[in-house]
Amino acid sequence: ADKLRANLVEQVTARVRWRESLLSMQAAGCGLYIELGTGKVLSGLVKRSLDAATMVNLDGPDDLDSLLAEL
Repeated sequence: ADKLRANLVEQVTARVRWRESLLSMQAAGCGLYIELGTGKVLSGLVKRSLDAATMVNLDGPDDLDSLLAEL
């Protein structure tokens, strides 16, 4: 129980390593980033963090054409 509690506290309070995660994905060859759901907050963060990245936002079924065009 103590280990579980400690892990939960760590998960909730640790900093998010967003930029490091993006750079790691880019180094692994990822160039297309897909954001699911309403809004484009994460797409904006990707755009500001990476020079060469393609972002597609899928807000609903009608947006699948934009994803297919990028593939």
